[in-house]
Amino acid sequence: MEIGVLTVPLGDQDRREAFEYLADVGVDAVELGAGGWPGQDHLHRESLLEDADERQQLLDDAAEYDLTISALATHNNPLHPEEARANEADRELREAIELAGMLDVEAVTCFSGLPAGAPGDSTPNWITAPWPDEHAEAHEYQWEEVAIPYWEEIGEHAQEHDVKVAIEMHPNMLVYEPRGMLKLRDAANPWIGANFDPSHLYWQGIDVTEAIRLLGEEDAIHHFHAKDTKVYDANAREKGVLDTNAYTDEPNRSWMFRSIGYGHGEEHWKDVVSTLRMMGYEGALSIEHEDSLTSGREGLERAVDVLQRAVFETEPGDAYWA
Repeated sequence: MEIGVLTVPLGDQDRREAFEYLADVGVDAVELGAGGWPGQDHLHRESLLEDADERQQLLDDAAEYDLTISALATHNNPLHPEEARANEADRELREAIELAGMLDVEAVTCFSGLPAGAPGDSTPNWITAPWPDEHAEAHEYQWEEVAIPYWEEIGEHAQEHDVKVAIEMHPNMLVYEPRGMLKLRDAANPWIGANFDPSHLYWQGIDVTEAIRLLGEEDAIHHFHAKDTKVYDANAREKGVLDTNAYTDEPNRSWMFRSIGYGHGEEHWKDVVSTLRMMGYEGALSIEHEDSLTSGREGLERAVDVLQRAVFETEPGDAYWA
């Protein structure tokens, strides 16, 4: 496995400076924003699509620092009920897939998107319960009339360009847990899979290693985000984990995104890495820093430190004792 980084926290550095820094701290792979919320600090998607020399320069910059590109990231909402916003997100995603194919990058990371609850609504609607009955009807509309037709098309587009689409299971998106991920994959095709980010699963009460096994058995883990979460029980006991306090209101939140090792210890992360290997995943562990208690660089470096002791550097040997 490779230790990777989603380079968004280093957006204040130009690409070569960011690559040099990451190589110096022991990083093997980069995940680069190509649109949507991650932005495009270290590449320009439209220019790269048009200019083979620019594409080669990106590949040369990565190679100079012995970095691979694990994925292009374009997290947005292509199912948004506002047509202009949906169209922009759809264009970003399709173009990121095309660009990844040109660069021989294996995956594009993204969200499933979230539709409105009914035709004509203007706000995305995250349905979390089947009652009152109109919520169940809204949920069926979201899946059957919006999401499945769209992702069938994207699956075909991904297959055409030989690029895996890795959807991050994220609350406030239609796909936010592993069984929903498999439902969408089954409805589309195997080019659609997970960008497995455990941080969103921890606070939902999902067992991360069991979820890795569930998705891994279907070869549905296309990319992995190394990101931790800490549940603060004193707050959670009073108000649960559906928390609308600002991420910067740390003392009052039920849970927070944390740097690797600050939500779950090193032993847990070694178990995560081992379970990924059992399920056949040998790709990047792409660190996504969103810990408001530390700086981006310190958070990245501490995550690298933990993961360096967790990842295996060699291929499995023969089980001579068996």
